[in-house]
Amino acid sequence: MSCPPPNEFQIGWVCALAVEAAAAKEMLDERFENLDDQDATDPNAYILGKIGKHNIAIACLPAGQYGTSSAATVAKHTTRTFSNSLRVGSMVGVGGGIPSSENDIRLGDVVISCPVGTYGGVVQYDMGKHVACGAFSKTGSLNSPPRSLLTAINRLRADELTDDPQFFDYIQSARERTIRTEKLFTHPDPKSDRLSKSEHDHPANESTCDACSSEWEVKREAWDDHLPRSHYGLIASGNSVIKDGRSRERLGSEIGALCFEMEAAGLMLDFPCIIIRGICDYSDSHENKQWQGYAALVAASYAKELLGNLPRHQVTQ
Repeated sequence: MSCPPPNEFQIGWVCALAVEAAAAKEMLDERFENLDDQDATDPNAYILGKIGKHNIAIACLPAGQYGTSSAATVAKHTTRTFSNSLRVGSMVGVGGGIPSSENDIRLGDVVISCPVGTYGGVVQYDMGKHVACGAFSKTGSLNSPPRSLLTAINRLRADELTDDPQFFDYIQSARERTIRTEKLFTHPDPKSDRLSKSEHDHPANESTCDACSSEWEVKREAWDDHLPRSHYGLIASGNSVIKDGRSRERLGSEIGALCFEMEAAGLMLDFPCIIIRGICDYSDSHENKQWQGYAALVAASYAKELLGNLPRHQVTQ
């Protein structure tokens, strides 16, 4: 379809990886042509379309560039082209889960940033100062998501108590659309969802966990279904990749976060948005890419349902 002018786009959607952008594209109810009058200083390449009543501008980080600074740059460029209309944003993609006795997070689940205590929903775990005895004290705070998004989230949480979420259907529709989407977004074998105890590292030079002993695994009750669960709370963000179970448990305990990711902290101060992360690994040395496509689709599908519950007049205001 022909593209509306930039001043009719109120929602920005930022992705870090190509697979996340592919999942986002599958969520569009309508796809628009490219912009004719993009700001000359904006190098972003946009996927443009519509979800419900909202016009959406999807931007992806440049290939090979990750972290808070890259995300902040992409968001800054987005606000140039859509300066007269952009109101709220979302950072949607994959993240590393932080399971605990309080939060039974599994691969393929989705985590949504929400305020907890004095934190607005995202905690930058590598922002702070080193103090006595080698301890690290986190300083500063990040903004909360816009109130309209938090209100829509609470409505979804209430619906989930009695009904199956709509985003289950969005996942299924996207997977079945073509042979390629079925392959990219397939649900991996549930037996590959293995959470190892933090003291057991992945064997060097092994590409899979076939050599990892079953005795290393945390024993968890099997679920009756393989549907994703939604988790609401803090997301830990920073420029350091967490691939160590001990670090995951230490930081998770200190912060109380549900997952790790690498971009959100670059957005929250100047780009009011919600962070939605599909869990593709457990932030340890046993990481693999097997769950990445499915987790990206789960996050994008949840984002679509959230936007469908966001009244357009609230976004305008």
